[in-house]
Amino acid sequence: MNPQQPIASMGAIPHDHAMRSVAVLAVIMLASCVSAPQVPRNYANPVLNADFPDPSVIRAGRRYYAFGTQGGDPVRNIQVAVSDDLVHWQAIGDALPVKPSWASRTQDFWAPDVMAAEGRYYLYYSAKPDAALTDASRGLCLAVATAERPEGPFRDSGRPLQCGEGFVNIDPHAFDDPATGRRLLYWGSGFGPIKVRELGADRMSFAARSAEQPLVGTIKTDDEREYRRLVEGAWITRHSGYYYLFFSGDNCCGEKAHYAVMVARSRFATGPFEVRTRPLYLVVEGNDAWVAPGHNSVVTDAAGQDWLVYHGVDRRQPRARPTDDVNTRRVMLMDRLVWRGGWPEVTGKGPSSGPRPAPVTR
Repeated sequence: MNPQQPIASMGAIPHDHAMRSVAVLAVIMLASCVSAPQVPRNYANPVLNADFPDPSVIRAGRRYYAFGTQGGDPVRNIQVAVSDDLVHWQAIGDALPVKPSWASRTQDFWAPDVMAAEGRYYLYYSAKPDAALTDASRGLCLAVATAERPEGPFRDSGRPLQCGEGFVNIDPHAFDDPATGRRLLYWGSGFGPIKVRELGADRMSFAARSAEQPLVGTIKTDDEREYRRLVEGAWITRHSGYYYLFFSGDNCCGEKAHYAVMVARSRFATGPFEVRTRPLYLVVEGNDAWVAPGHNSVVTDAAGQDWLVYHGVDRRQPRARPTDDVNTRRVMLMDRLVWRGGWPEVTGKGPSSGPRPAPVTR
């Protein structure tokens, strides 16, 4: 082509055709903007405004999955919700749609915890065995189920991991120690200590010749301000060379709800754990807007920021139904963890209300 040749000599583009092309291009660009995922800049509590107690959050691929204690409408044995950004959550069904054979007639499925390992997903949870319906001395059991996908459906192993009296065997949390490679299970409540025991290679039974070790115990006192009169809801995370054991106490719900998240730390996953004196051990407790916050998980966003995901009761709506007990509608909350002098806490040590900067997830 002669560089001096006028472009018009190549054949002029009709005016109406050019205008149609511009219009089509504008529509395509607008559609691409509309369909592109919008990353939230801010969020406000609750992030899931429904009864969703004891939330455990994992990341699988580019999505986040939260698992909660039995509930919902219709009732789901293990609730599961999904999110792309930790801010907008959608309930997607029942992670354990078929009850285990040993707990097929009961309605107590508590505090799930899910981890991914060896291409599978393992769901650890607590359940009341059928035998408890006729034997009042039978308490809850620890259990495990597996699935090929993070949302399930999970299938129970066919037998409980461990049973006992009352609600001692609840709130399991699985953790692989990166320093030793040991597969560990933490659990505990029922006015006993938080404990840990090594799991076997199959992750569905305890390791042979292993024994449970107590880590953090209760404090016997009549002081109603003390949160460690009962401890439960264990969660382990590693930060700057320490293992941090988050736990909750003392009364999750009901008329006398009095609950908070606390933390201890150790150089080793199996302790000994250091617990600072009250109130320094507090990570988050109730305030004027939220009652009895607790039973947390910890998730790290794409910017390396740590977030506490936990439940709490909205003082404005403490029941799901008028016939329910007060302080039983536990919605899912989230707040950023800040680290001060080697210890984590939520700013102000209370659940936030109003807009806050959102997690970075893309």
